[in-house]
Amino acid sequence: MNRCLLCNQYFIPEISFLNILSPVEKHEAKLCQHCLNKFELLGKIRCFLCSKNLNKEGICNDCQRWQTIYRNDPLKNYAIFRYNAFFHDLMVNYKRYGDYVLYQVLQELCHEKLKSMNYDAYIPIPTSPEHMEKRQFDTISAIYADLVPLTPLLQKNSGSGAQGEKSRQERLMSPQSFLIAKDVQLRENIFKGKILLLDDIYTTGRTLYHARDKLRELFPETIIESFSICR
Repeated sequence: MNRCLLCNQYFIPEISFLNILSPVEKHEAKLCQHCLNKFELLGKIRCFLCSKNLNKEGICNDCQRWQTIYRNDPLKNYAIFRYNAFFHDLMVNYKRYGDYVLYQVLQELCHEKLKSMNYDAYIPIPTSPEHMEKRQFDTISAIYADLVPLTPLLQKNSGSGAQGEKSRQERLMSPQSFLIAKDVQLRENIFKGKILLLDDIYTTGRTLYHARDKLRELFPETIIESFSICR
């Protein structure tokens, strides 16, 4: 039996016949089905670009704006869950109060999807120096470090502030806050391949577009896309 990281109750994970026969190392479930059901999967009808739920197929207003700004070079973002109240509470405990163990919950929510995605480099959105000092861990790298090989190529300027503490308009008006780390060795195939930016939540897209802008200085021809657990 496993113990759920959220409700602390013991549960019996579902085991399929294929899992028993598979030679691949088994993933140990960390959430019971009751808690897992509180996370709301995005619907089938989504924005073609950012994965936001829509009433009809097409591109959401946010991405139409980005298309205008970036002259039809929008960022493709993949997401799994809708940002609901339950996810909000989880992120408050994880990021504001620094409950480190909750990174395992976020891993549980995205590990299956990431297994199906193949990129030449996985670059996490970095934590600001101020938040790093306060929490003593990088919230994004903690989620993804055990799932994919990370290339920590981006750094964040001091004093840039947390996006979660800004209004929507303040987020959209945020200046570029990323730097390229100078001590990270890069493999040649990155320059010719595909890069996936990794974040936890896609809100307005401003952070991920800034990150892509900075990476484009090094990789002008490389395909750069992004992944967030929530949209």
